[in-house]
Amino acid sequence: MVRDLVDDLTPVRIVEKLDEYIIGQSAAKKAVAIAIRNRWRRQRIPPEMRDEVTPKNIIMIGPTGVGKTEIARRLADLTGAPFIKVEASKYTEVGYHGRDVESMIRDLAKASVAQIQAGAMRAVAVAAREAAEERVLDILLPRPEADAESGDGQKAVERNARTREKLRAQLRAGGFAEKKIEIEANAPPPMAGIFGAVNSDEMAMEMQEMLGKVLPGRRKSRRVGIPEALIMFQQEEAEKLLDEEAIQREGVERAEQSGIVFIDEIDKIIGSNRGDGPDVSREGVQRDLLPIVEGAAVTTKFGPVRTDHILFIAAGAFHGKKPSDLIPELQGRFPIRVELSPLTREDFKRILIHPKNALCKQYRLLMEAEGVGLEFQPDSLDAMAGFAEDLNRSAQDIGARRLHTIMEKLLEDISFNAPDMRGRTVGIDGGTVRDRLAGIAANEDLSKYIL
Repeated sequence: MVRDLVDDLTPVRIVEKLDEYIIGQSAAKKAVAIAIRNRWRRQRIPPEMRDEVTPKNIIMIGPTGVGKTEIARRLADLTGAPFIKVEASKYTEVGYHGRDVESMIRDLAKASVAQIQAGAMRAVAVAAREAAEERVLDILLPRPEADAESGDGQKAVERNARTREKLRAQLRAGGFAEKKIEIEANAPPPMAGIFGAVNSDEMAMEMQEMLGKVLPGRRKSRRVGIPEALIMFQQEEAEKLLDEEAIQREGVERAEQSGIVFIDEIDKIIGSNRGDGPDVSREGVQRDLLPIVEGAAVTTKFGPVRTDHILFIAAGAFHGKKPSDLIPELQGRFPIRVELSPLTREDFKRILIHPKNALCKQYRLLMEAEGVGLEFQPDSLDAMAGFAEDLNRSAQDIGARRLHTIMEKLLEDISFNAPDMRGRTVGIDGGTVRDRLAGIAANEDLSKYIL
């Protein structure tokens, strides 16, 4: 069964969780929170109506670096939903060289099955580890072959058991970290030359994986360290304990009922309207995308995946274009549209210190790894936010990503010399920021390349 959404994951709670990582953009957060809560509501309505309730797909409109992708990714992490991010500009119309839009559903199914498999692996980890230890102990101390019913045989078995327990304790304590043993491991079947005529790398990998399961497995002797042998044996033992068919069925079901596909750069598949022939990378992609978003069955190696209840979140900057420039049928399948605002100076200040993964926290921890303290004074935050706002206004607006560039340039010398500064604490104030960046920012041509 698909994992039920947590009851207390209300829209307000979802927005609160997103606020921990993303500054501003309340309209977009509200829209995705409602979409997720509607999934919870759908699971509680009568079965005869459940299939009639389809997701209300969302288009996010806003410049780069304002949080569109981050909202979708954090949303998926919060709900545990299978999630993939794709770029619309990488697809072409069916019949032309390039990826077709159905491959995004195959990727989602693969991610979903991998998610289920990882959970199943964790569930059998203890049993698999114990089985792996037994295999290593069998190599270190083979079991006695003497007749256990005789007196001597019984004593040999008991001695072997006592010695094995001592070896097991040493093994668990890491006492054999340097010792190497001879093991037999699975070796992939030779594939050279089979796929010479295959154009798609994706198809080649799928075929290789499929043939690897069909062709008889080969064993190859290797000499490896005991820690590596334990890892390899644990993987093999875990695979023996898993029901692959059940995992695949659950993975497909979770992809169908809880999957999220984030389609970035959707504005890039709007045609140029020049009338100079078919545009296979634009209008053709829209036409191919339409049945996927409407609801279709896509064939994957795990079985058919229905897309009726997958949530599609599209995003684009829409510079010089509008969502209404998409083909009308596709517009109708994205009924919710939210505009994300450009970031202000106050937003930049909050981004530097407030999120759980705030940039100042990241750089402070990086310097602590070298034994160097880093302290950002309040006026340094004002100065960095001001530079980010001014540069985004005068050059290309790249949103919060501008702060990464500013921080790297600001701390360049400290990062370079940090190994020789152990034990010191460096304070960053507004004057330091201006000294490092003012000259570059004032030179418009230079700032385009450096900041």
